[in-house]
Amino acid sequence: MRIGSYQLDNALIVAPMAGVTDRPFRTLCKHFGAGHAVSEMMTADKTLRMSKKSLYRANFDGELAPISAQIAGSDPEQLAEAARYQVANGAQIVDINMGCPAKKVCNKLAGSALLQDEELVQRILNAVVEAVDVPVTLKTRLGFKNGEENILKVAKYAEQAGIAALALHGRTREDMYLNTARYELIKAVKQSINIPVIANGDIDSPEKAKYVLDYTGANAIMIGRAAQGRPWIFREIQHFLQTGTHLQAPEITEIRDVLLGHLSELYQFYGEYSGCRIARKHIAWYSKGLRESNAFRQAMYKVESTAEQAQVVADYFEQLLHHGQNLADVQVEQVDLLATH
Repeated sequence: MRIGSYQLDNALIVAPMAGVTDRPFRTLCKHFGAGHAVSEMMTADKTLRMSKKSLYRANFDGELAPISAQIAGSDPEQLAEAARYQVANGAQIVDINMGCPAKKVCNKLAGSALLQDEELVQRILNAVVEAVDVPVTLKTRLGFKNGEENILKVAKYAEQAGIAALALHGRTREDMYLNTARYELIKAVKQSINIPVIANGDIDSPEKAKYVLDYTGANAIMIGRAAQGRPWIFREIQHFLQTGTHLQAPEITEIRDVLLGHLSELYQFYGEYSGCRIARKHIAWYSKGLRESNAFRQAMYKVESTAEQAQVVADYFEQLLHHGQNLADVQVEQVDLLATH
């Protein structure tokens, strides 16, 4: 899989997820075998560029190449300027967001809302590609509404504009994350254009990864929600694609060590206050399905310091080990891992 002049190590890519794919998470996923990762969405509005959140999202210090920065907005010139800014900031690839279904993004006619205006889509693609000398990629969806899917047109526009690769989530904006991803349209897109296509949506296991690659003919797959609390999914998929066999599930000791290491990176990256609060959702994802994890999470949410939070996590895993649990006997719980945490 190539993006412009960059040869990726494999066909497994970490999807950009707002509030999730920060530098610590991208680095961790690459450690576990992801061949590429795209940053969190960053607004093209330069008046917000120096906000604390934007500065965190644009922090690529020490990140493994190639570095890909995702930009979002609705004004072609703003997006072109944002692309130039991110390249100057260290980005080696610029990704345009035309896929985010969030209401607050679509209300600004950005993200997947752009798919309603094909002429604007073309202007944005042309403006960003012409603005920078690095590869530009596009992340998008099948269309804005079900029954009005226009991805075949948008894919052609992308190819004509010089987009280096197209990442396609197999849902419309109307679907949000409901229903199931539709791979038949991703297959049709792959057959209609000559640039790399990356399939995204509902890829949550090695078997599903192989099926999607085989069925769509995509050059790569993009994994998002399935990697939350499970960054080792990339090594599992890569092993399965290479050998047709499954790796043994990680043991509790490895999950503990990975989580504590992830927490340490989050604390260092965000500092005491934000680090503690941002870590909560990651801890919830890692612990999902483990013994008495709901009670653990409720107690963990009340902790206000990073030191105490890390200790609570370490103590919980010590209890799991004391009871002899390993990942093979996990009983998945139906719990609400509140995003507000």
